[in-house]
Amino acid sequence: MRSCSIMSPGDGKRLRQKRDQWGEPLPPYSGRQGLQRPKCPPSRRDIPGNSICLTGRTPFRILPACAKAGATIKSEREIRPTSDHVSITIPATTITDAPTLPALLARRISLSPGQEAYRTFDTQAQRWRSLTWAQVGEQVARWCDALAAMALPAAARVSILLPNGLDTVSIDQAALALGMVPVPLHANDTPGSIAHILGDCAVSLLVVEQRRKWEAIIATGAALPALRAVVVTGDMTSGNEDLSRHPSAGVPVLALAAWLAAGVPSAHFPGPDAEDLAAIIYTSGTTGKPKGVKLTHRNILANVTAVLARVWAGPEDLFLSFLPLSHTFERTAGYYAPIAVGCCVAYSRSVPLLAEDLLSQRPTVLVSVPRIYERVHAKLQETLATAPLKARLLAWTITLGWRRFRAAQGLPPDESGRPGRLDGLLWPLLAHFVAKPVLDRFGGRIRVAVSGGAAIPPAVARTFLGLGLPLLQGYGMTETSPVVAVNSLEDNDPATVGRPLPGLEVRLGKSQELEVRGPSVMQGYWNRDEDTARILGADGWLRTGDQAEVRDGRIFIRGRLKEIIVTSTGEKVPPEDLERALCEDPLIDQAFVVGEHKPFIGVVVVLNTQEWRQLASSLGLDCADPASLQAAPARDAVLARLKERAANFPHYAVPRAVVLTLEHWTIKNLMLTTTLKLKRQNLLDRFAAELAAMYAPR
Repeated sequence: MRSCSIMSPGDGKRLRQKRDQWGEPLPPYSGRQGLQRPKCPPSRRDIPGNSICLTGRTPFRILPACAKAGATIKSEREIRPTSDHVSITIPATTITDAPTLPALLARRISLSPGQEAYRTFDTQAQRWRSLTWAQVGEQVARWCDALAAMALPAAARVSILLPNGLDTVSIDQAALALGMVPVPLHANDTPGSIAHILGDCAVSLLVVEQRRKWEAIIATGAALPALRAVVVTGDMTSGNEDLSRHPSAGVPVLALAAWLAAGVPSAHFPGPDAEDLAAIIYTSGTTGKPKGVKLTHRNILANVTAVLARVWAGPEDLFLSFLPLSHTFERTAGYYAPIAVGCCVAYSRSVPLLAEDLLSQRPTVLVSVPRIYERVHAKLQETLATAPLKARLLAWTITLGWRRFRAAQGLPPDESGRPGRLDGLLWPLLAHFVAKPVLDRFGGRIRVAVSGGAAIPPAVARTFLGLGLPLLQGYGMTETSPVVAVNSLEDNDPATVGRPLPGLEVRLGKSQELEVRGPSVMQGYWNRDEDTARILGADGWLRTGDQAEVRDGRIFIRGRLKEIIVTSTGEKVPPEDLERALCEDPLIDQAFVVGEHKPFIGVVVVLNTQEWRQLASSLGLDCADPASLQAAPARDAVLARLKERAANFPHYAVPRAVVLTLEHWTIKNLMLTTTLKLKRQNLLDRFAAELAAMYAPR
């Protein structure tokens, strides 16, 4: 095992040099009134002003606090960094001691009743509509009453199959308030995958946007004996298919208005305890079937508090939410954290309309996955491809800005060199005329942009950081609620995922596997004791499955120990299970699934010669002509069959592109191991050109 401290002795000096050189004040830190802090390690001095130290020197441990025992924080104060730690600001209105998520919301409503809480787009009125925290409380109360009228069993599971918005917030908060367990589902997941989840955790209530989505689940033939009702928040139009023969056809389907109207007073219902489940969130694993991660109120709130201690937000901030609330990253960082802070969340209309929503809402905080930045970067490159002069000017601006960024963060110079006097003279002009038009695409007010779920390509990170976007990369997993580490505005090394959050312990185990322990680590997998035992030890250490390196307290992720693919949107896909499913089609002899850090899953398949001959003939193609394998009708026909085989996988695991070949992979041609397993790197090298074309911007 290896220990780590999360700040080297020279970090404080570099940060002071940054402040002196660039004139950028370092954010101070203070906590809420009445918050009690534990003692700091004997080797550390008390910090004046009751600020909280985010660094630790104890082996394997990231200590959450270094203030005097019993100290009370009375107000927000500015605390400058000492030589070996950094203090930051958490506004005095931030709630850091709520025991449960319903208590968090209740405290926020009490503290900020008239402040704007959420902003959504009214499609009928064609304008944005705001709700205050008091109005949110009233709406949640109505949903609580409706849920109480169903008399569901204690800790009943309530599945949420909705797009982001106030309905999602309302049913989530109502279920939590009555001691029930939300089970968020991907709004665009496949019916087969959803049916598996509903049955696996014995869901009692499903809330869905459209009746036809529920009917697609019925059509899978899944038996769901625990399901008491389905509530439809939107379109109640039924399809024409006769579903009466399916086991779940008799489940009552209720319109939202009727369901709400049948509510009964719910104030007498007991609320949850801190150790009760606050969510079961399904994530893909090595078995291919999603596993339900059990997270308690304490797990989630510990992560919220730790995240806000590293990347602070204030009541004046505006979040723009577009990542699905079925993802733990968005739930913690983009949903519960804003409640703790008391700031507003605007719900984007859709990903296709995200660019417009960024311009109209002008957020100050953006929680995203790398794919969003990749899209903007690709569009930028496409635009500049026909404008060489502008391209050179942008490249110069990025290089100059990158030098300044590295110097400001105390990072050693790279090939871009050190900032010179000319840089200081040119930067204001380049920032205004070159960088600003690019940053204005994000609304022009971004104060912090956090990226997680997958690694940001270095070229993309360099571009936006060089242009002045305050982009922070982090790392986590559903099993840790989810954030484990993240950079900060004052301590940002984009080659790393930052330092572990306060309160978390990290170490390197066998094969350099990163292991994590702390209050945000899950309780285990739902009904999967063996899977839980494989990843979570009795001593509380969680195996992440990621190889890592820790240098100067920062975590470098080096790759996956296993072959799970992580797409650029953060979805995890086990390739072997998908490959086996695809090869069940007689047309497919071998399959190689790809998509690591890519926007979608693709696949290279070796076709069965006889089956291919028949398919080619039906398409009017000459199977003897190698070019027939590149023909669009052939690819489309094969891809359609692959999608059928992947129908029971989550939507993000369904292949969207295919490369066809007739050359079988063998031990002799070095594509298989002696145990007949795919040599994935060899296959990536062999099909590099085809895969580059598959993922080329369009």
